[in-house]
Amino acid sequence: MTHKDHKPAAADKTQPASDNRHDESFLGAEVVEEEVVEGAKVRRRGVYLLPNLFTTGALFSGFYAIVAAMNGHFENASIAIFVSMILDGLDGRVARMTNTQSAFGAEYDSLADMVSFGVAPALVAFTWALSDLGKLGWVAAFIYVAGAALRLARFNTQIGSVDKRFFVGLPSPSAAAVVAGTVWSFHEFEMNLLLAYASVVVVAGAGVLMVSNILFHSFKELDLKGRVPFVAILIVVLIYAVIATAPAQVLLAGFLIYTLSGPFLSLQRWNKKRRALPVTSQNSSSSKDS
Repeated sequence: MTHKDHKPAAADKTQPASDNRHDESFLGAEVVEEEVVEGAKVRRRGVYLLPNLFTTGALFSGFYAIVAAMNGHFENASIAIFVSMILDGLDGRVARMTNTQSAFGAEYDSLADMVSFGVAPALVAFTWALSDLGKLGWVAAFIYVAGAALRLARFNTQIGSVDKRFFVGLPSPSAAAVVAGTVWSFHEFEMNLLLAYASVVVVAGAGVLMVSNILFHSFKELDLKGRVPFVAILIVVLIYAVIATAPAQVLLAGFLIYTLSGPFLSLQRWNKKRRALPVTSQNSSSSKDS
């Protein structure tokens, strides 16, 4: 009897120990990644702080844009989306410069992009203009959100398999800039049907372009580390000065030009191929006759 009586006591003593280990692992919430170091797989715990700080800042700006739009502060909401763009452009570069790239950082960046460049621009535009159009308004906003989600998913699966000089489809930050720039430029205008329907075209059009197969220049071939002529610095100063004069309109114009450059260059390539087809067909027919 004494032997049997001691067994439950032993079980009672071991149970809290396992609970403590479970609590510690839960509270720690450690991220474990496998990295290849000198040909050997190494498991590393934790995440890199510096690049993820920029990603968190971009996520915060996107969330703030949603809150600002819900409160009717459309200018602040639009500016917050542009701030997200800047921070999103910095996190990847900081990670590469400091050799702190990780799978966690890539996934976190993609989720933050979905909020900042997918959900936030659509909700800002919907609150500003599209809500007055009923079903047409929320359908246009959904097309944009779905386009951003599909664009990000396709980008994540095509890493390393496409030409780095081009993006396939309009990048989500550029699409967000077009939508935010439109709201920022016209938020002080009295809302009317013409402006509302124009917003539908902008929002839905940006969503469709994100999932298109149209190529857009990535400008990744630019060497920012190399030396440039002194006049390049003067051009940069001039660009900053022009943006400062009318930031909303200048940024909207710049990103509209970039957005339209994709379809324009695609039409140019199509025309070149169409003109080259009769020449090749004539050459093949003449060779057969001879």
